[in-house]
Amino acid sequence: MARFLIVEARFYDHLNDMLIAGARAALEAKGHSVSVLTVPGALEIPGAISAASESGMYDGFVAIGVVIRGETYHFEIVAGESARGIMALTMDGFAIGNGILTTENEEQAIVRADPAQANKGAGAAEAAMALLAIQEKYA
Repeated sequence: MARFLIVEARFYDHLNDMLIAGARAALEAKGHSVSVLTVPGALEIPGAISAASESGMYDGFVAIGVVIRGETYHFEIVAGESARGIMALTMDGFAIGNGILTTENEEQAIVRADPAQANKGAGAAEAAMALLAIQEKYA
């Protein structure tokens, strides 16, 4: 049994709830324990994962959030930099599944977040579990 931390940027409550439900169900189905940490926004997720990893309490992480395109360039910054931060941590050996949705509108986000549809929360959890298994194989 591994210990996973879901780090969520809570902005769209209903979407995050679906993503977390999917991630939690996938992790718990494999017998893993799950905790949730909420941060202000997607840009804070990599920093929170880095800080939480220093505790030694977690074996893997799932990043959860929703970034919907608006009328400004802010979307590109948040989407790109949060992904870059997560990728940098992954390259440093962290087992992280990236479940930060980047969509054009809320309708796309609902389809991706809903466990009965695309279930991207579960997909992110499965990615984190796969990376952890690879780490354990080559440790």
